[in-house]
Amino acid sequence: MSINTLSKETELRLTDFFSNSIDPELMAKTIRKLNYILALSIMRDCETLETEKTNLEQGFYWLNELAEILNPYLDVE
Repeated sequence: MSINTLSKETELRLTDFFSNSIDPELMAKTIRKLNYILALSIMRDCETLETEKTNLEQGFYWLNELAEILNPYLDVE
């Protein structure tokens, strides 16, 4: 059971993010791919990081964008 604790502003930001920035399915794929790459790199002593730099860069960007929507930190003055 989930309880909605998001503010209206956060809900609007999320709607805008998934409507105008990235497709929700693509975001889910990005998160899964990033988790997979990070897990592999830990198990393989980081040899995976060299071959997956582009995926890591893109995943890092989108996860930071999502984090900023959920809890703005970098925009705080």
